[in-house]
Amino acid sequence: MVNSHRCRTSDPWFYPVRRPHVAPTVLFIIGLLVVLGCCSGCAHRLTEEGLASWYGPGFAGNLTANGERFRPCKRTAAHKTLPFDTRVRVTNLENGRKVVVRINDRGPYVDGRIIDLSKGAARVLKMLDSGVVKVKLVVIREPKE
Repeated sequence: MVNSHRCRTSDPWFYPVRRPHVAPTVLFIIGLLVVLGCCSGCAHRLTEEGLASWYGPGFAGNLTANGERFRPCKRTAAHKTLPFDTRVRVTNLENGRKVVVRINDRGPYVDGRIIDLSKGAARVLKMLDSGVVKVKLVVIREPKE
């Protein structure tokens, strides 16, 4: 008489097939890809601090360096080196106000300044009266090629 409730250790189907433990390897590879993906995007992110000024009253309608007409009420800016159509978050370090501008011109041409803002952007930062404030720039989107 055979007891069917007992496990037969001699039966090859009783033992589970041992497979290599893949989970740690897969998790490591996924983690590595995530880290490399994040770092590659962060490595090119420009951050800059310095003085900002604004311009506009005498330049309305003139052509900017990228060929479009300057419109003082728009949120645009001039930077010496950033590619045209780059989006930059500008933070007024004196009051914490922020604005996102699009680079469409070259400048500023005054020593010690890192960006010239349109009147519209300067209004958001509450810097119209002071004219020049300390700011922090962070590139948030580079132009599509």
